[in-house]
Amino acid sequence: MRHTRPNAAHYVVLAVLAVAFLYPIWWAISSSFKPAADIIADPLALGGPTLDNYRAMFADVPIGTGFANTALVLAVKGAMTMIFCPLAGHAFAKYTFPGKNALFGVVLLTLMLPTLVLIIPLLLEMSALGWVNTYQALILPGSVDAFSIFWMRQVIAAIPDELIDAGRVDGASELGVFTRVVLPVIRPGLAALAVLTTMNVYNDFVWPVVAVNDTAHQTLQVVLSTLAQNVTGNRVGADFATVWGELLAAGSIAMLPLLVIFVLLQRHFISGILAGSVKG
Repeated sequence: MRHTRPNAAHYVVLAVLAVAFLYPIWWAISSSFKPAADIIADPLALGGPTLDNYRAMFADVPIGTGFANTALVLAVKGAMTMIFCPLAGHAFAKYTFPGKNALFGVVLLTLMLPTLVLIIPLLLEMSALGWVNTYQALILPGSVDAFSIFWMRQVIAAIPDELIDAGRVDGASELGVFTRVVLPVIRPGLAALAVLTTMNVYNDFVWPVVAVNDTAHQTLQVVLSTLAQNVTGNRVGADFATVWGELLAAGSIAMLPLLVIFVLLQRHFISGILAGSVKG
């Protein structure tokens, strides 16, 4: 199969697409430093830089609480995903036990269920356990999800059986084989899973807004969704421009963690995506 080298036209097309995707982000961040009135009067003008939108936003919106709750949920839920999903994927990929294929089929079937179908049963379960408006309700549902198990199964299935057998011959226990042989090999896949898990938990809105209705446990996305109400409720006479200025400031701060994580882990993320595409 002959591969063609990219020419100047390819780079032009890529540059245009990059500008089209990055311009809204640049506009949102740059506009967050403009006076609120200028955002509405002339949205495309640069204007003089000011931190008024950020000062007002921190005064009107409990964004710090949202960040803290999201960080707690992400740390605990992410740790559970990164521990238990690789173990489950390893069992499905490298062990033989009765009902293995049927059980894995059930796991895959759950991927076909829309999230909205599961909300009512989950909410009833949380209510029966007395976990509504608690961190348990935010963390436990979905911490060991079908996609992560499937992803890890595909990544681990690509490891040669001879490598695992060599670890057993050397006297390693089954847990030792997993920690000393399997984990070092699947690090790119784990990095990709970490990025995907971070994005899913960080951007999750539907379940947190259903499971929690008090401000003490609201995650960042829920806080952002109620930003306009918080601004108008905390400031008498707040106009449309004020709401937009604080909304852009909050959105700019909210996007920074994911942007930093992706930039730092992009090489591992791409390697992990390619590793997970190998058929086991």
